[in-house]
Amino acid sequence: MPDGYHWSRPQHLHEAVTNPNIHVTGTRSYYSHAWSGDFEGSVVRYLHGDAYSRANRNWTPPWPIDQLYIGDYVCIGAEAVILMGGNHLHRTDWFSLYPFPDVRADAYQGKGDTVIKDGAWIGMRAMIMPGVTLGEGAVVAAQSVVTRDVPPYTLVAGSPAREVRKRFDPEVIDRLLALDIYKWSDEKFDSLRPVICGSSIDALEEMSQAWDVSSSTGHRNAAAAPVA
Repeated sequence: MPDGYHWSRPQHLHEAVTNPNIHVTGTRSYYSHAWSGDFEGSVVRYLHGDAYSRANRNWTPPWPIDQLYIGDYVCIGAEAVILMGGNHLHRTDWFSLYPFPDVRADAYQGKGDTVIKDGAWIGMRAMIMPGVTLGEGAVVAAQSVVTRDVPPYTLVAGSPAREVRKRFDPEVIDRLLALDIYKWSDEKFDSLRPVICGSSIDALEEMSQAWDVSSSTGHRNAAAAPVA
C-alpha cells in the first residue's frame, strides 16, 4: 500500500485532478483511495488529457474529447472505475471489431460526456460506463455496473445496474430538488446542516425560508437551530 493511503484519509478531487477534461465543482468531493492508486490514475480510464497523453504532444485524437463533470459533495468508493470514451474504436456494426490504425477516425464513436451530479455516492468497485449521468443524490451500490442514467435520489445495484428504490417519496424528491441545496452558499449550507443531515423536508423548507429572510434582513440567528 502506498505511503499515506488509508480509508480514513480520502483524496479530495479539487486538490488532485490535473486533467483538463475533468471538471470538479466545489471542494468537498472525494475519492476513498485506501486500496488503490489516486483518482486520475486508478478511477478515470480512457480519457485523453492524462499525464501520459500530455507528455506525448503528438498524440492528439481527431475527434472531440468526451468530458467528465463531477459535482460537489460526491463520494467515490475505493477501486471504483469511471470509463470514458477514448477507446471506442470497436465498431459492432462492422464485420471486424479490430481497431486498425488507418480506420480509427471512422471507427470512433463517442458516447458523450459523463456527469456525476452533486451529492452522489459511488460504491466500492462500481463501474460507471461512458456517457452516463448520475443524478443529484444518486447511490450506486458496490460492484454495480451503471450503463444508463440514474435519476436523482435513486439507489441502483447489479450488473447492469437496475433501480432498487427511491431514497425518498417522489413528492419529497421534487421538493428537495426545488430547494437546490448544493447550490446554496457555504454559509447557508453549513448553517442548515442540522436539517440537511435529517429527513424532514418540512423542516428543511422552513429553515431554508427562515435563513433567506434572516439573511436579507441581516439577522441570521433564526436559522441557527432546526425546527422541531
